[in-house]
Amino acid sequence: MRLQINVYLDYGLPRVCDLLLQIEAAAIPEQRIEEAQLDLSPCQHFARVPAQDHVGERIWLRKEGRLLAHYRAVVSLERIVRDIATLPALPPHRLPGETVQYLLPSRYCPSHQFTDFVESKFGTLAGGEKLAAMRDWVAGHLSYVPGSSNSETTAVETFHGGQGVCRDYAHLLITLARAGEIPARYASVYAPGVKPPDFHAVAEVFLGGEWHLVDATGMAKEAEMAKIGIGRDSGDVAFLTAFGPLVLNSQSVEVKALDCDQAPA
Repeated sequence: MRLQINVYLDYGLPRVCDLLLQIEAAAIPEQRIEEAQLDLSPCQHFARVPAQDHVGERIWLRKEGRLLAHYRAVVSLERIVRDIATLPALPPHRLPGETVQYLLPSRYCPSHQFTDFVESKFGTLAGGEKLAAMRDWVAGHLSYVPGSSNSETTAVETFHGGQGVCRDYAHLLITLARAGEIPARYASVYAPGVKPPDFHAVAEVFLGGEWHLVDATGMAKEAEMAKIGIGRDSGDVAFLTAFGPLVLNSQSVEVKALDCDQAPA
């Protein structure tokens, strides 16, 4: 699977502001960047820094006035996809050290508040079978409603409200997985077929000794996602974080699936 990605950002900055940008597909073993270009309006400062767990890069910017960004890329996906329901889970004491932080509660995923619910709802299941049941429960429990949540909405509010967007679906699935002793983290991805077209958010769970992308919205398949970055929750992997006032003028994200030998448009 190959993806063609086109992203346009247009933001206003009333005063000098530091920005953290993360919109480029990550150069990691499971996906190969065939071509990529990032065009930015002139900035006072530009510096690349490693992103969370060295999955992708962030860019520090310092700017005033108008921020224009155009990112375009072609990414070849080479991810090994397995049936999530058949994968075993490791007991906590056997988990690799780098997965431990993804077993613990975080700002938007207070998993410690869901242990009783998970035990009563999914306690008879284990491993990937448990995770698949959680995914299906989230898909059935929530309605996808644009504008129904904001940047402060946690998994608790989503659980009780019964609606949200991809960010909320991911947060709730991550929360349930952690409460069920399955390491889970938040992944920002590009995927074709997402409606409305935008940056997409999914869960990534550690099963069978590997990380696997899981989309509870059902809009994206694991084999068709290009990973941008990962984190404990959305706070770690926002596509644009501003340390000052920021005004949205316009924004667009286009992701197109290409045939193996098809040239990008």
